[in-house]
Amino acid sequence: MKISRGMENLFNNQIAMEASASNYYLSMASWSEVTGYEGAASFLYQQADEERQHMLKIVHYMNNLGVQAKIPSIKEPTSNFNSLESVFKAALKSEQSVTQAINKMVDVAQKEKDHSSYTFLQWFVTEQVQEETKFETILQKFDLIGRDKIAINEIDRQLGAMATQATNAA
Repeated sequence: MKISRGMENLFNNQIAMEASASNYYLSMASWSEVTGYEGAASFLYQQADEERQHMLKIVHYMNNLGVQAKIPSIKEPTSNFNSLESVFKAALKSEQSVTQAINKMVDVAQKEKDHSSYTFLQWFVTEQVQEETKFETILQKFDLIGRDKIAINEIDRQLGAMATQATNAA
């Protein structure tokens, strides 16, 4: 089974987007680690790995259809952040962009009656709901707990606990 040229282009664009997101999270993790936010660093390193897995999921899907995926070069992500909160605001914005791209792909798959791609993309639709919710919840912690040094330390600790839970669940 083949996919349309348009759908192929959308999948290749999504591969690039997932690769960029992985690099962006890696940059955020590095900044967090150097800045002393060990919990956030662990959480964000996991996010970088997760985005890479999303990229590979698409690569394998395309290759299984007999359509060779294009592996993109990636531009260098920003590595300067003003605060831990700004890191997570940027992360949420990134996830929202991914959600828009996935939704566009679903729309095209529906329009083209590409049932295989439509079914494949449903996993990503669900994943994006979870990802946006996760980052919105983290950002709520800044409002609930605060932004002073003790509050930031507590948020960092909670992020570390989230990373440990994710590791244990896997």
